[in-house]
Amino acid sequence: MELEILGAHQCESLNSKLVSLLVDKVVAIDAGALTSSLTLSDQQRIKAIFITHHHFDHIRDLATFGINAYWRDPINVYALDSVLDVISTHLLNDVVYPDFLKKPRPDKPAFRFCPVEPGKEVIIDGYRVLPLPIKHGVPAVGYWITSPDGKSIFYTGDTGGGCASCWEVISPELLVIEVSMSNSFESMAQQSGHLTPRLLKEELIDFKRIRGYLPPVVAIHMVLTIEDQIREEVAQVAGELGANITLGYEGMKITL
Repeated sequence: MELEILGAHQCESLNSKLVSLLVDKVVAIDAGALTSSLTLSDQQRIKAIFITHHHFDHIRDLATFGINAYWRDPINVYALDSVLDVISTHLLNDVVYPDFLKKPRPDKPAFRFCPVEPGKEVIIDGYRVLPLPIKHGVPAVGYWITSPDGKSIFYTGDTGGGCASCWEVISPELLVIEVSMSNSFESMAQQSGHLTPRLLKEELIDFKRIRGYLPPVVAIHMVLTIEDQIREEVAQVAGELGANITLGYEGMKITL
């Protein structure tokens, strides 16, 4: 299994992109940078897109992906039913952007929306994808993705913590988890449903207590203007836990 981080941030600049992951070049998770990071031929290899929740930085490139997907078979977009409803109502609504559930033709649209249910596995060409509920402030799920060779990752999406119920279910070789803000913004992070390095430490302690091990961890979704501070604090957490924790970056590839 190869994981590529297309976008590792919650905000954008010349060298940073919104959140999006790609597994083995065929399964995409979140769509913040799904077209801005990939060639057209790479986009055409994608077989399915999974969305964690409806916030803009996780869905933006669905619009541009839909245009590029006009002349191929419909691609399945998986998310909670309420998330798909928000995307249809507020983004792909024929006002802001075309309704790709009906265009280019009603009998052959660019997208096919597929509601997921927490705890119910989806299988895509041998990849098993298990959505699990995540606390964030809006309806959200994380995804445990297992490749045909048995390797797996778990991606939380955005979360304010309280992931113990997920830890009881999963056993990944890699954990991708958001760390949006530095410890000095902990109150703001908790109010908006995000993690800081200190809160990350609590989640990882729970993971090891429940699972008996701690896999390598990649932190993403950082706020650009405080990323250096986040990096220093994450490094401190890694030292305190004796853990392998790194900050993700655009173009990062990890092979399991």
